[in-house]
Amino acid sequence: MSTVDHLSTAVQPSGSGQKVVVYGAYGHTGRFVVAELRERGLVPVASGRDAAKLAACHPGLDIRPAPVDDPAALDRALDGAAAVINCAGPFAATAAPVIEAALRAAVPYVDVAAEIEANIDTFANFADRAHAAGAVVVPAMAFYGGLGDLLVTASMGDWTTADEAHIAYGLSSWRPTAGTRLAGKVSRERRNGRRIRYTNGQLEYRDDAPPTLEWTFPAPLGTRTVIGEFTMSDVVTIPSHLSIPEVRTYMTAEAATDLSAPDTSAPTAIDERGRSAQTFLVEVVVRSGDAERRVVASGQDIYAVTAPLAVEAVQRILDGQTKATGVASAGQIFDAPDFLQALSAHITVVPNRR
Repeated sequence: MSTVDHLSTAVQPSGSGQKVVVYGAYGHTGRFVVAELRERGLVPVASGRDAAKLAACHPGLDIRPAPVDDPAALDRALDGAAAVINCAGPFAATAAPVIEAALRAAVPYVDVAAEIEANIDTFANFADRAHAAGAVVVPAMAFYGGLGDLLVTASMGDWTTADEAHIAYGLSSWRPTAGTRLAGKVSRERRNGRRIRYTNGQLEYRDDAPPTLEWTFPAPLGTRTVIGEFTMSDVVTIPSHLSIPEVRTYMTAEAATDLSAPDTSAPTAIDERGRSAQTFLVEVVVRSGDAERRVVASGQDIYAVTAPLAVEAVQRILDGQTKATGVASAGQIFDAPDFLQALSAHITVVPNRR
C-alpha cells in the first residue's frame, strides 16, 4: 500500500518569531513567501539586489540590500537570521553566492529554483561541504522540483526501487513572470538550446523536438495534448535519492504555448492573497514491474503555492523535523506524506485508482 492512501488534514505548526531572510523579496514569488512567513509567525527580512525595489515593496520590514557579488553585504543580510529562502533568479547567478553566505552564517538554505542546471550545480558543488558542516541545503523547494519529488516519494511507500516515474502537469494556463522568462533563457543558453530528459539513470541532452502525445488526466481536465519530455527540475530532485532510472515530466500543450509566446501577459491577481486564476492538476504515476501507483495533486497558482512549500520546509528544518543533512531534496529530507498533509489548505492530494 502506498503511504499516499493515508493522507489527511493536518494542523500547520505555529511560528516561533525567528527571522528568515527572503532573498529576492520583491519578486513575484518572493512576495508570496514574505506573506506566508508572516502568517506563520516567522519574521521575514527582505533582501535582494535592488535596494529601491525592496523599500518600495516592503515598507516597514527590515530591509537588507545585498548584491550577489558582495560577500560582506550577504553576510550582513544573514546576520541574526535563522534561515534564508532564495527566491531570486536566475539561480545560475544567485544560488552559489547565497549558499556560500548561508554556510558562513551556519543557517539553513532553501531555494525555489526551477532551473535544472542550477540545481545540478548545487548538488555537485555543495554536497560534500554541506554534509561535512552538518548544514542543510534544500534546492528546488517549489512547485517544480519539490512538489513532484514529494508526490513520487509518498507514492513509493514501501518500494525501494521503481522502474518509471511520470509527472504530468495539467495547467489551465501559464502566465510566466519576468523571472520565469529570464531563468528559461539562461537555462537554454547553458545547454546550447538542447532539451533534456532523464533516461537509463542519467540525463540525456537532445537536439530533436520533444514528442507530443495524449494524457488522460482525472476530471475536470480529461484527455489533453501534452508535450512529452517537457523536462523540469524533477529530473534532478527525484533521482538524487530514489532508484528510478526513468523519470519523465509532461506539460499540457496549451500551457507550454503560453510559456513560449513572447506576448503572454504576467499573472494577474484575482483574490485577496494575490493569486491568479490559474489552476493546476499534477498526476504522478510510479511503476514497478506490473504494479502501478498513482496520486493527484491540485490547487491554484503555481507561484503562490511555492510559498507554503518553501516556508513549510524552513519551518520543519527549524523544528528539527528532518531526515538528512547536506544538500537534499524535499523527498529525501522530509517525511513526504506528512509534509503533504501539512499543505492541505493549499494543495489537495488524493490517490488515483483506475
